[in-house]
This record gives sequence, structure tokens and C-alpha cells, in this order.
Amino acid sequence: MVRNRTRASGFTLVELLVVIAIIGVLVGLLLPAVQAAREAARRMQCSNNFKQIGLGIHNYHSAYNALPQQAGGTYVDGDWGGSGPGRTTNRFRLSWLPALLPFVEQQGLWEQISNPYNLDMNGNAIDPGFPPMGPAPWGGAYRPWFTEVGTFRCPSDPGRGAPAHGRTNYAACIGDSTDWVNHGYMRHNNGQWVLTPNNGQSANATNRGFFYHRRQLKFRDVLDGLSNTIACGEIATDLGDNAITTNARYGVGWGTIHNNPAHCRDQAGWIDPARPQFWDPDAAGTGSNGLRTGNADWKRGFRWMDTPIIYTGFNCILPPNAEICFGGAGDFDTGACPPSSRHQGGVHVLMGDGAVKFVTDSIDSGNIHNGVVMRGQTGNRAPGSASPYGLWGALSTRGMKEVVNIDDL
Repeated sequence: MVRNRTRASGFTLVELLVVIAIIGVLVGLLLPAVQAAREAARRMQCSNNFKQIGLGIHNYHSAYNALPQQAGGTYVDGDWGGSGPGRTTNRFRLSWLPALLPFVEQQGLWEQISNPYNLDMNGNAIDPGFPPMGPAPWGGAYRPWFTEVGTFRCPSDPGRGAPAHGRTNYAACIGDSTDWVNHGYMRHNNGQWVLTPNNGQSANATNRGFFYHRRQLKFRDVLDGLSNTIACGEIATDLGDNAITTNARYGVGWGTIHNNPAHCRDQAGWIDPARPQFWDPDAAGTGSNGLRTGNADWKRGFRWMDTPIIYTGFNCILPPNAEICFGGAGDFDTGACPPSSRHQGGVHVLMGDGAVKFVTDSIDSGNIHNGVVMRGQTGNRAPGSASPYGLWGALSTRGMKEVVNIDDL
């Protein structure tokens, strides 16, 4: 008698394990491609945000025949300003971004800021309230300063929330120097903003960028051509992780930073040799080396409405994604403060003509140990000199007649 043996349908255990292993390998191969595609989409959205900001700058200039002012706002003689209700002035501390709000489809927020505002942080009515154009942009009592504006944020940057106010990932280019670029055209002295011949000469010698603190420029001031001059750049916001690109090192000394913008990287033990994107945590305090980190909210991009370079500015001395090293010990001070991003290998920059370019970390930045151009210096540091910082520095100056090739970006 012959029996017909039929095999049961389905997979054996070995076959099932092989299929699962193959699927696992395929997922492992595919996942990096998916992540890369997502980052490419985020980078494209970041570029689109910058294009919107560029259009906003040009529309603002068409409306007012001037650029939005970095370090503008309101000021009253003898009034030191402040952040609480009842104040009358923001002490010329507003960045270039609030003025752009109506030109980037943020009319509602602009109406809140440009008119008297009589609500507290919980939305309850208060009297007295806040003045038109808001109070000074520090402290925590004025709700509009805590608003996150989508156009001002790069989707690749995960930073959110306290201790920041409203964050920004886009900053103004102030040139290639560290001297007088925080005060700009006027200096605050005993409750007054004053301009003296000495102040003016020092400031004019060093404020060579597309934006100039407390002085409103126009397109006609950009003598090197809008297409050859960086207007704005991308910055990463701080995540509380001791990163060299977002957590400034304060108080190294003004003479030190003017004479060697790369001072912080020259100090043994300041940057973690095993993780060069971060400061060495053993050197993060206020020890004998003078290395200080500042207050919890003195971090990169933490206030989109505030003027100091740590929040809404940068200079083109050190290359993109390099360390931040400040001469002074406060958030209003400055130093070597390059742009940065969460994108791999570089940052977006907005040119004066509205074009968005991607600048790599390896861009020619000349001799970063060379002292900055400033009044009282000679040689390649004398006022009116070409930038000592290569193509990178040349792109940041608005009228030094450097010959640049934009295709090198």
C-alpha cells in the first residue's frame, strides 16, 4: 500500500528566523537613509525660512528706505529702562527681528508689541502695563518676548523652553571685529546714550558688517555689493550641554580677545580633547584660569528680541561651528562669536541680495590668531584694512573692496 505524504503548509522555524533576520538587515540599511531624508527636508525648510527673512528685509527696506536696526527700540534720557510693568523704555535693546514681524506674516504679534500691552504672564489685566515696543528684553514679565516665531526657528534645532525666552536660529552679521561692536554707534552712560568724537571714530573703524549696533544702515552703505556681503547667518540654540558653539566662555579679557580671537582654543584643557565639540567640564567653573560660563539664560539664541551678539548676532572671525570666546564677563559683551547650526558640516547664510548659501566649516578664514582691525593699530589691523580672516572675513565686510568669488562658498 502506497501512502501519499503531504507537507503541512507554512514556514519552518528556521525559515521564519531567516526572514526576520533579512527584514532586520533591510531596516538597518534603510533607517540611515530615512534619517538623512528627514534632515534634508529640515535643512530645506531652514533655507526657506531664511528666504522669507530675506524677503522681509527687502520689503522693510522698500517701505522705510533703510534696514531694520540692530539695537533699536525706545529710549528716554535718564531712564535706565527695565523689564517690569510701568517702564517707559526698552533702552535701545531691541534686535533687528521685531521690526521684521509685519513682513514675515506676524502682524498679530507686531500689534501686541507696537501698542500698549496691559496683560501679565497669566493673561490677567494689569495697570500700569507695558509701553509700546515693549520693555527691556530681559526678565520674565512680558508675554510677547516669550513667543516662539516659527519663521525664526530652524526645524533641525531641538532647543525649546526655559531658561530661554523666545528662541531664534537666525542672527545678524556685524562684521569681522570685536572692538566697539557691542556698543556700536552710541554708548550708555549714566542713564543716557551718548556719542562723542572718540566713540564715533572707534565704532566706525570696527563696525564693518551688514548691521551696525545703534545705527541704521541702508543698502547703499553696502559698497561691496549685496551679492558679495553676508547679511545674516544661522545659529544653533543652547541645549544645556556645554557645547562650544552655544555656551560662551566669558571674561578672558578685552586685550586678550582683540589680540587673539582664538585664545580659548589655545588654552590647554578648556576644550575637551576627547569630545572637541564641548568644553571640558573640569574647566567650566570660575577657577584660576578665569573660565566662566555666565548666567543660565546667557546662551546662544535665547532671546530673539534682544540685541547682544550672544542672542542675535555673529561675526566672521573664527569659522562656522567654532567656539564662542568673550572678552567681557556679561551677556552684553562680545568676542569671537561665529555662526553655528545643527546641519552637518556648515551653516546657512543669507546674502544681502536675498540669496541663501551654505557655508562649510572649512571655508578659508585666514589667520584666526591675527588680532582684529581696530582704532590705534597698524599693519593689517589698521582701520580700513582688508579683513585678516580670508574669504570668510571678506564676505562679512560691507565696504572694504575685497575681491571675493561667491562660487567658492
